[in-house]
Amino acid sequence: MIDQTHDPKLRSWVESANQAGTDFPIQNLPFGVFRGADGNGRIGVAIGDEILDVPAAIEDGCLQLPGDTACALCASSLNQFMGQGAASWRAARHSISALLACDAPSHPDLLRARADAEMLMPAKIGDYTDFYAARHHATNVGKMFRPDGEPLLPNYLHLPVGYHGRASSVVISGTPITRPHGQLKPDDSPPVFGPCRLLDHELEFAAFIGEGNSMGSRISMGDAAGRLFGVVILNDWSARDIQKWEYQPLGPFNAKNFASTISPWVVTMDALAPSRRPGPERESGDPAVLEYLQPVTNDVLDVTCEATISSAAMREEGIEPLRISRGSLADLTWTFTQMLAHHTSTGCPMHPGDMIGSGTISGPGKDARGCMLELTWRGTEPIQLPDGTERKFLLDGDELAISAWHETESGLRIGFGSCNGRIEPAR
Repeated sequence: MIDQTHDPKLRSWVESANQAGTDFPIQNLPFGVFRGADGNGRIGVAIGDEILDVPAAIEDGCLQLPGDTACALCASSLNQFMGQGAASWRAARHSISALLACDAPSHPDLLRARADAEMLMPAKIGDYTDFYAARHHATNVGKMFRPDGEPLLPNYLHLPVGYHGRASSVVISGTPITRPHGQLKPDDSPPVFGPCRLLDHELEFAAFIGEGNSMGSRISMGDAAGRLFGVVILNDWSARDIQKWEYQPLGPFNAKNFASTISPWVVTMDALAPSRRPGPERESGDPAVLEYLQPVTNDVLDVTCEATISSAAMREEGIEPLRISRGSLADLTWTFTQMLAHHTSTGCPMHPGDMIGSGTISGPGKDARGCMLELTWRGTEPIQLPDGTERKFLLDGDELAISAWHETESGLRIGFGSCNGRIEPAR
């Protein structure tokens, strides 16, 4: 729903929020959790280079909210607030927007510098499911591993394919990623146990579930959009050599359960309202989508994403990170609403703070491929780095960073911040 909080003319008394190119203008207002002076989590809203300390604003009396909403926003995670539903989220957005608007009294005492804040997980994730929703990614992988057959498996265009991930290994941006050990199968040799040799990133997004459903009930396509609280960047780190040996017959397991990184700021679905488009588009000859997955609202999100890499040597020499891919969330074949409707179609219960991943975002061009497996075509086309080295997969010391944003028609940037992880040696 587009309303006064999206007005491109709206400005804030927080000057950094009015600067061109900021990820966090007053039209965005993403939620996150930062560590307070007492060591506990505090809910905040990013505004320019600052964080609005939401509990402090409530305690000060300048942020007027219904009692249950105010109580939820004084918790140490966003779960309770997520579970209150769209009416509560919208009321909070309107009140926070009014508090930060340039015609309101300024309250610099309620701000915390983003650069100095330690960001924590925005929610306690009970369950995490990762999908495989980008057709270009699935087609590229199918061509690599089934060169003589159809790249897409028979069910791919009929339903959003997914697998249950590991919520305990989802970490916040900046957390070091330890190279995992695993069982590997060298060609023409028995399996061995050792450090992963083919470590990869996956450029993804994830949606947080807000109001859930009871066991045995379903969430319809018409209701699904209102059950999604917001979106973060997701890097689902992958051990490709472990995955190759273990994935048949039941799919990914240890190759995916050692780490998944998310960005700290949850960009709400309300903030992304200007980015919504009809779709997703189907190609000529594709089968019709079954009725329970038919879009009834504009569910495609027009969000641009980029991945960069820097080696330890590049950072030591002051060389800027190298952009290795640029894609769009709009390239997904299945939307988050379709993922949620399908996930609950069996009556599977979802809870506030549960997370669903998009799968690797890949587009039609080579520069839009969202992982090293695709970018280097299984290592046969290495990437050349500015320090004179090359990459087939990630090496120790490499840092992978993903950024994302939607640019409005007026030129405002509704950004997600950054999702970073640096590879540490196996232990």
